[in-house]
Amino acid sequence: MPKCNKQKLKLLYLVKILMEKTDDAHRITLKEIQASLTAYGINAERKSLYDDIEALREYGIDVIGESLGKGYVYYVGSREFELAELKLLVDAVGASKFITLKKSTSLIKKLSSFTSTHEAHKLKRQVYVADRIKTMNESIYYNVDILHNAISSNVKIMFQYTQWTVLKELVVKKDGDYYEVSPWALSWDNENYYLVAYDGHDDIIKHYRVDKMIHLSLTKSIREGRDYFEKFDMAAYSRKMFGMYHGKDELVKVRFKNELAGVVIDRFGKDVTIRPTENGYFIAVINVLVSMQFIAWVIGLGEGAVIISPDHVVLKMKETIVKLMDLYN
Repeated sequence: MPKCNKQKLKLLYLVKILMEKTDDAHRITLKEIQASLTAYGINAERKSLYDDIEALREYGIDVIGESLGKGYVYYVGSREFELAELKLLVDAVGASKFITLKKSTSLIKKLSSFTSTHEAHKLKRQVYVADRIKTMNESIYYNVDILHNAISSNVKIMFQYTQWTVLKELVVKKDGDYYEVSPWALSWDNENYYLVAYDGHDDIIKHYRVDKMIHLSLTKSIREGRDYFEKFDMAAYSRKMFGMYHGKDELVKVRFKNELAGVVIDRFGKDVTIRPTENGYFIAVINVLVSMQFIAWVIGLGEGAVIISPDHVVLKMKETIVKLMDLYN
């Protein structure tokens, strides 16, 4: 590149040097800045650097200058992301099951560019989660993007849906036939992305694991199901669902031991109806979609939780317990 053209890039390289080499604990002198610019093939006089640094400040970059003996040292103060925020984001990426190992590494590398090279090594963290199994579908990121586009464009989507076999093979469901639904929302539940959509053929709301969707594309057909979703509360829907399994929408009364109050509030929120009773128990009225996963959740709490009503849900619990006993007998 001709010398004159490189001089035009001086401000950009100056930003790069300050962002990469400085932070609250690491300063750089004008002489060091000049040397770094020279390495990029750019000559810079001290006076011009004063003007350049002032220009960066006017632009909004927090370049701080401090007196050090006979001269000044410079560093970038506040940044778009604080180091603590980047650590939180890196931990979230590393712990997310739906993000593949390859993509996790790529995202963490990109996040590291938001801080200095001195601080970047602190972002080489590992969040260890028991039995962490990362998804193997690299296309999930593109699927999410396509789904957002479909929702904003108000059109239906088509895709094939897959499942694992006992031979550890991924096969398409419905003999490879395409699903056509109206996408309305995305939900993140149990470390997986789900699409919440309206199925016009069955006239019901359904959800699909995004990482199990393949050959996803937009159609030219306008979405259906607006009447459903105008009164749809995504947060309430997520609270009702257990493991994103369908079930009948019910108001269920459950008696819990007092020490499980935190478990109930964590799961259903502070607005859940709770009535203290005698002998260290309370009764909670919870709005759930009654599925086997809900039954299993209650069973998992052992003697600390007992379904009281409605009667048919109590019966469902009894039948489940009997079946489990028969299996183990």
